[in-house]
Amino acid sequence: MIAFSHDLIMVAASFAISLALRMDVNETIFLPTGSLLPAWGLFVVIGAATFWMLDFYKGIWRYASMNDLFNIIKASTLIMLLFLPVLFFWNRLEDIPRSSLMINWFVLIFLLGGPRMVYRIWKDQGLRRLMEKNSHLRVPVFLVGFDDIAEAFLRHIARDPSSAYEVVGIMDPSGEEAGRRIHDVPVMGPLNKLEDALEITSIGNRAPQRIIISKIIDRESMQLINDVAEKNGLSIERLPNPTEFKSSEGSDIEVNPIAIEDLLGRLQAKLDRPAMKKLIANRRVMVTGCGGSIGSELARQIASFDPTHLILLDSSEFNLYSIDLEISENYLELKRDAILGDVRDRARLDQVFERFKPELVFHAAALKHVPLVEANPVEGVHTNTIGTKNTADACRKAGVRTMVLISTDKAINPPNIMGATKRLAESYCQALDLDGKVEGNTRFVTVRFGNVLGSTGSVVPLFQRQLKAGGPLTVTHPDITRYFMTIREAVELVLQTMTLGAEMASEDAGKIYVLDMGAPVKIADLARQVIRLGGFEPDKDIKIEYTGLRPGEKLYEELFHETEPMVPTNHTSLKLAAPRITDLELLSKSLDRLSLSIEERNRDEVIQQLRRLVPEYNGHQGKSELIQEVDQQHELNSLSS
Repeated sequence: MIAFSHDLIMVAASFAISLALRMDVNETIFLPTGSLLPAWGLFVVIGAATFWMLDFYKGIWRYASMNDLFNIIKASTLIMLLFLPVLFFWNRLEDIPRSSLMINWFVLIFLLGGPRMVYRIWKDQGLRRLMEKNSHLRVPVFLVGFDDIAEAFLRHIARDPSSAYEVVGIMDPSGEEAGRRIHDVPVMGPLNKLEDALEITSIGNRAPQRIIISKIIDRESMQLINDVAEKNGLSIERLPNPTEFKSSEGSDIEVNPIAIEDLLGRLQAKLDRPAMKKLIANRRVMVTGCGGSIGSELARQIASFDPTHLILLDSSEFNLYSIDLEISENYLELKRDAILGDVRDRARLDQVFERFKPELVFHAAALKHVPLVEANPVEGVHTNTIGTKNTADACRKAGVRTMVLISTDKAINPPNIMGATKRLAESYCQALDLDGKVEGNTRFVTVRFGNVLGSTGSVVPLFQRQLKAGGPLTVTHPDITRYFMTIREAVELVLQTMTLGAEMASEDAGKIYVLDMGAPVKIADLARQVIRLGGFEPDKDIKIEYTGLRPGEKLYEELFHETEPMVPTNHTSLKLAAPRITDLELLSKSLDRLSLSIEERNRDEVIQQLRRLVPEYNGHQGKSELIQEVDQQHELNSLSS
C-alpha cells in the first residue's frame, strides 16, 4: 500500500510537472485548477486502475532491475494510451496542450523509476557501509573468474550483511578485462600474474586468505592456481554453477570446497550421445558387478537411454539392493530384474542368460584391490579370469550382440596378481573376438583405463578419511604416479566404446580400446591437495608419511605395452591397442587347467600357471624359478606359433 500510494502521488505529480514544463511555469509550483482538475483526477484514477490491472506490486524495490524498468515503461505507456482517448471524447483536449502528454510520459517514467533505483542504491550502499564497519569479521578472498557467476556472487555479498566473505580482487584468466572494475572491485589478469595480483591486493587491502574459483578451468591453469595457493598458504574453494544451487530457506550462494576432480581439470570428452542411445534403446542390457563403483554408474547411464529391459547382476545382496532401489525410484517405467549371482558360477550364468537373453552385456564384475588380491590369489584369479571366461562363454552361447570387458592399466606389465588376472581376461576376450569375426557372432570389446576417482578402495576416499582423523596421510612412495579419471567420464567413454566396437571393422577385431587419461598425477601431490582443500597446511598441520611400496605395487602405471602398436580411432579420447594374439583353443585348455587348480584350492599351482600364461607377470618367484621360466618360455613359443 505504501508503494501504491507512492506511485499515485508520482502519477499526480507527473501531470502537474508536465504542464508546468510545457507552460514555462518557473516561479511557483504549478497546480492544475479550474477545468484541469477533472482531467487531473481522471489521470490519477486511470493510473491506479492500470497499476492494479498489471499486478504492479509483486516486485521488490530493493532488487529493482531492468525488468522493473520495462514494467514501468509498459504501465506508463498504457496509462497515456487510455487517458488520451478518454480525454478526447470528453473535451476534445481543449484545455491541455497535446505536447504535454508526451512530456508527461517521460516524466512519469522518471518519477516511477527514479525512487526505486535510489532506494536500491541506498540499501546496497547502506549494507556496504555496515559491511565496512564489520570488515574485520569477514574473510578476505580473491576471486578467480570473470563471468556471470562471479558477478552474481559479488552482488550477493554486497547486499548480505551476514556474508562471510569480502572480495578484495578479481582475476580475469584471459587478461582481457584487466585494469577495469566490477562492483568497485579491481580486475586483474592474466592468470600467470596471479601471484603478483595477490601481492598487490595484500598491500592495498587486507591480505586474501582464500582463492575462490567461479568456474572450472583447464588442468594446467588449475595446477598453477594450486601452486600459488600452496606457496602463499591459501585454501581454494569454488562457486557452484547455477545448476548446482541447492534450494534452501535462505538465499545464500554456498561456496564449496574444490573437488579433487576440479583440481585434475579434466575437460569433458565430447560424446556421441545419439549413437549411444541408438545402440542401447529398445534392447535388453545386462550389467555384471552392477553394485560396484563402475557398475552402478553404468546402470544409471544405461537406464537413461531407454533400454527395454535392464538386468542387474551382482554377488553382493546389499549392493544389488541399493542400485536396484535407485533405478526403480528414478526410472519408474523401466523394466528391470535384480539377479543375485556370481560370475564364478557358470551354471548360474547360463541359467540367467537363457532366461533373459540379453543383447548387450557390460562386464564390470571384478576384484580390483591390489593388496587384497595379492593376499588372496586364488579368489582373484577365480573372479577376474575365470569369471570373465564364464561370462564371455555365456554371451557367445546366448547370442549376445556385444560384450564389453572393463579392464585396467594394471594389466600392462603386471607386477601383481590383480593385473595379471585382468591381462589374462583381456587375452581370452581378444581371442574370442578374433574367432568370431563372422557377421552375426558376438563381438567382444575390451576397454582399458586407469584409476577412477572416488571409487571404492581408491586413494582419495582413504586420504579424506585420514584427514578427518587428523592425519597423517599415507603414501607408499614419494615418486609414485597414477592415471586418474572421474567415474562419470570413465563410464561415458565405456558407453562410447561400445558404439565404436559394435561398428568395428573386422581388421580391428581383437584390439583393445584405451581411454585417454591425460597426464599421470603424483600421489604425493594429490595428498597435499587434499590437505590444502581441508584448510590445513601440508607437512605442518597434517603430515604425509611414506610407508613403502606394497606387495605387487609399482611406481607408475602404463596404458600401452611397449609392444602394442597404438591405432587412432575416430574419437579423440579413445585409442586402439593391438596386443599380442593368443590362440583360442590353447588358451581355453590352459584356462580349464587353471580352473581345476582353483577348485583344488592349490594356491601355488594357480600362481605358477598364471605366470606361465602371462609372461609379463614378474611376481612370486620362488625356489622353482628356473623350471617356471623354462615352462613360461615354452608356453610363449607355443602361443606365438
